[in-house]
Amino acid sequence: MAGPLCFVLDGRQVEVPDDGCSLLEALRDRLHVRSGKDGCSPQGQCGCCTVLVDGQARVACVTPTRRVAGREVTTVEGLGDADRWAAAFTAAGASQCGFCTPGIVVRLSGAARRGPLTPAAIDQALLAHLCRCTGWQTIREAALAVAGGAGAASPPGGSRDLAAATERAAIEGRTAQQVGDHVALGRGGFADDAAPADALVAVRSATGKWVVGETLADARSAAAKVQGRRTTVALTWPLEVPPGRWDRTLSTTWVEPGYVEADASWCAPGGEPASPLANGGAFGGKVASEVAAVARRLADEHGRAVRVLYAREDAVRLGPKRPPLAAGVRRDGSGVVRVVRTPGVADAIRAVATAFEIEEVDVPGPPTSVAVRGAGWVEAAVLLSSLGEGPDTVRAPSGGEASAVVAADGTVSVRVRAGRPLDHIVFRSYCIGAAHMALGWVRSEGIAVDEAGEPQDLTIRSFGILRAVDTPSIEVTIEDGSGPPVNGSDAVFAAVAAAAWRAAGHPERWPAG
Repeated sequence: MAGPLCFVLDGRQVEVPDDGCSLLEALRDRLHVRSGKDGCSPQGQCGCCTVLVDGQARVACVTPTRRVAGREVTTVEGLGDADRWAAAFTAAGASQCGFCTPGIVVRLSGAARRGPLTPAAIDQALLAHLCRCTGWQTIREAALAVAGGAGAASPPGGSRDLAAATERAAIEGRTAQQVGDHVALGRGGFADDAAPADALVAVRSATGKWVVGETLADARSAAAKVQGRRTTVALTWPLEVPPGRWDRTLSTTWVEPGYVEADASWCAPGGEPASPLANGGAFGGKVASEVAAVARRLADEHGRAVRVLYAREDAVRLGPKRPPLAAGVRRDGSGVVRVVRTPGVADAIRAVATAFEIEEVDVPGPPTSVAVRGAGWVEAAVLLSSLGEGPDTVRAPSGGEASAVVAADGTVSVRVRAGRPLDHIVFRSYCIGAAHMALGWVRSEGIAVDEAGEPQDLTIRSFGILRAVDTPSIEVTIEDGSGPPVNGSDAVFAAVAAAAWRAAGHPERWPAG
């Protein structure tokens, strides 16, 4: 065994074993600095683990620790301006789950030291990052506020009621969420962040067996797992539009929810496992995740706390997708929808389209679920809205209402009503994020699935999620309501999808880009 590796971490000298681990593993598992996150497991593609090495931004998950020996590493904890960035993110609604934002803050802070943070410089910096929640616009706004010296213009605890903001976040995220400066700095309470330092680590092997090791590196080595890749296989549309005379037709493909925090849990023997939902609802993608049950079982088997971690490709292969469908509708609102067989999908479609005939079809492919954001009813609402002249207006089963228009220059304008807003900043942020997701769904998102039904796109960048530079301006008008607060961002998701489809000329297949 070689001697220890020494480097400076956030201003203090540290040493870790020279055991071939990545810098991210050294930070999280040896030094217990867990602000940097593992979102791509590890593919160097999401930016969640970004640190500064001698002042230059690096993704820690693919940086061998040996490369930083004798150098200076800075995480978000070591930034002198971290509090100012956190206040700006909270004021703008630029962090929702907070999983990706520590890495974004580190990169933007580093960029600000080298030159002015212009809009172009911000977008260039964000090219290295992936955020599923916010839709980028609020992150841009927070960065510009810091650049202009107005980072704490609307401090939490001043003009805002953070309890109300937290309530609105939970309604939109459909799980308990936190709001505050600590969230932007990665302290939102994610499952793997709270695991004991001496916990065993369990990962899935290529054969599906859970392999346990003393460290993540040990477990991954024992699992002998080959890192997933992006495929050259083309997208397919698994269902054909039903025969008939239709005024509008639509076919969708397999779509990955794309949550950035892969499924994770940990449990002590005889204890309750940590929830994989943590500070984010994963857009319904983790509702039935196995990791909590596996953590409880393995902890009892080994008599020690066990961390259970999905790799990114595990989440793609095993996590639920939107059920693909193919539909034809008539001007009178009747039609036929063929959809991949999924429990509850027929009821979800009928919730907004009572005149649709529904044909469920067995198709080889990854799991599907109606728990994924608006699955079934959103597609039905979009089809019905397409028969009108616009603007596209949708009322969600939850009671939220939204209308949307995509202008010729790409600008998206949204109006939303969902009872009492509670907190306009948080509500606006979730609506912008929903609009961003809708634009990507219509224009670019989809994963390749082979004839046997196996997903082939296994990297987080292969899902087609819109980058910051590809995301247009999104204008949100919130209509104050006197009724009880209900979810509004799902209605925005549906309305913007309908408006984006209209702007594209209603092509039969999504993604249309």
